[in-house]
Amino acid sequence: MANASGFFTTPSVPSLRRKVQPSLAIFGSGFRSPEGFSRRVVFCSSVEKQAGASSSTESRAPRLVSKGCKLVGCGSAVPSLKISNDELSKIVDTNDEWISVRTGIRNRRVISGKESLTLLAAEAAKKALEMAQVDADDVDLILMCTSTPDDLFGGAPQVQKALGCKKNPLSYDITAACSGFVLGLVSAACHIRGGGFKNVLVIGADALSRFVDWSDRGTCILFGDAAGAVLVQASDIEEDFLLGFDVHSDGDGSRHLNATFKGNETDSELGSNGSVLDFPPRRSSYSCVQMNGKEVFRFACRCVPQSIENSLANAGIPASSIDWLLLHQANQRILDAVSSRLDIPSEQVISNLANYGNTSAASIPLALDESVRSGKVKPGHTIAAAGFGAGLTWGSAILRWG
Repeated sequence: MANASGFFTTPSVPSLRRKVQPSLAIFGSGFRSPEGFSRRVVFCSSVEKQAGASSSTESRAPRLVSKGCKLVGCGSAVPSLKISNDELSKIVDTNDEWISVRTGIRNRRVISGKESLTLLAAEAAKKALEMAQVDADDVDLILMCTSTPDDLFGGAPQVQKALGCKKNPLSYDITAACSGFVLGLVSAACHIRGGGFKNVLVIGADALSRFVDWSDRGTCILFGDAAGAVLVQASDIEEDFLLGFDVHSDGDGSRHLNATFKGNETDSELGSNGSVLDFPPRRSSYSCVQMNGKEVFRFACRCVPQSIENSLANAGIPASSIDWLLLHQANQRILDAVSSRLDIPSEQVISNLANYGNTSAASIPLALDESVRSGKVKPGHTIAAAGFGAGLTWGSAILRWG
């Protein structure tokens, strides 16, 4: 039986180690077999029968079979407080027309009162479990994609607690800003195919309102808070949802978008022994979001279409096979530029940033959930999804819903 610690709970067979030959290599730009890229993502190893081996020995040797995974449920949650562009114009020099023309955003949600990111994430996860008709105790892994957890050490375990998971499933955070959810999906697929997990919750949740300078109209107009979740479930390979992917990072680009650690200055007086009196350190914090909008725009318009084209090549399907383009909801101009580059009609582009703004790792699952529940995205539809943002990080995936 498969478990979180490895493939099998039964004793290992000594001779198996010599007979297993990997049948697949894993690359940063998707899955690739020795013969080249294949549309089907297969994570498996073959067990070769040794000449003269007895049938009893063969029956005891566990076979590593190919496995797929599918998207079976989704959910989302947003804070109750809605801030419109007109309301924002009362605290910063801006107006609705200036914001909407440049970004496409008209409203955003902000955590307030007794709300927390953990509660939003748990609510989104519960809705995903309800849609999938899976009990919380059957979840064996929770991936919390966030850069703004309620706790410095991570938010996933607290979401696990809020869901009431009694079997203590592994829960941990993935910090990759606006690319986080796409990386979470890829990670979930790898855990299922390579680790034997069966039900993996992937949650994208962020509260960037906590790190915004509300006097800076260049950034405060963009961001909002939200959470979205999907349940990824083990399945037959024929039902596999992840057809191809492409993921990257460029640390040199972090100068264009960051919220860096800000250590408070310490006394620089010299002690009697000549050492600097810089201990103990004083309390530190992080800066507000700093962004070079023009450079981030150029980065997204250059890298995102190329990444999606790579994912399509890995999946072995043409762009014409895409039913929906689902990008990180950062700016309507970016959505328009990417769809134009890929020759995807505007009516096939999913966009809800007018209502929520840029919700970082939550933006893709939030938009997906609304599209599924409205009947826009149907079982069997092919979706090209892409996230991009701080790090810099970016990644895309070709998905099949249902």
